[in-house]
Amino acid sequence: MEKLSDLPNVGKVLEANLLRVGIETPEQLRSIGAEETFIRIRNYVDSGACLHMLYGIQGAISNIPDKYLSEDTKQKLKKFYKSL
Repeated sequence: MEKLSDLPNVGKVLEANLLRVGIETPEQLRSIGAEETFIRIRNYVDSGACLHMLYGIQGAISNIPDKYLSEDTKQKLKKFYKSL
């Protein structure tokens, strides 16, 4: 069974944050999505969570290192981040 730590960009800190907001599997992460996951982390675990973490979450969902996210995806995430 795939674990959160098997996903790209998911190190010990992000994995701990995900578990603390009730996300225990890659399937749960994919179904909840990057934006909702990030909101949960900001609200319940780390009020200072940064844009880079949001990129990392999206990369994990897309199964790619965050540095390979498309410019379009990064712009959408940045817009969302600034709206918070």
